[in-house]
Amino acid sequence: MRLAKPQRQHRVARILEEHAVTSQDQLVELLAADGVVASQVTVSRDLEELGAVKVRTAGGESVYAIPELPKDQVAPESHLRRVLGEWLVEVSHSANLVVLRTPPGSAHVVGSAIDRAGLADVLGSVAGDDTVLVITSERVGGEAVARRLSELAGL
Repeated sequence: MRLAKPQRQHRVARILEEHAVTSQDQLVELLAADGVVASQVTVSRDLEELGAVKVRTAGGESVYAIPELPKDQVAPESHLRRVLGEWLVEVSHSANLVVLRTPPGSAHVVGSAIDRAGLADVLGSVAGDDTVLVITSERVGGEAVARRLSELAGL
């Protein structure tokens, strides 16, 4: 089956966590074993967009991995704008909460981007499968943060 990019990239990330993937061809084969059709060119783009890098394992083998940003390292706003623009489909708010809707399997990408953006009025987020709950400071409230996230996403 052919999956939309967010769903395919989610599968790629999961495969990289579960397997020692040494080549793009191997990743294409693992996706195929999972029932997902993707070319080597597509997989190459996915790896780049996910920020995957080759790392050397204890055994000396080079495998793909997606590095986690250190907690204190703030991602640029352009990254948040790109992620929200690609994966955010709906924004709503209440009091100091913002609820974000994404395609199935994509909420963790949006939640991580929000957490790494270091937005001053965001206390944190909780991501499910297709929903992200963003907790904002009481001082600013959910409406202002929802408006800002909507603008960044181009909604």
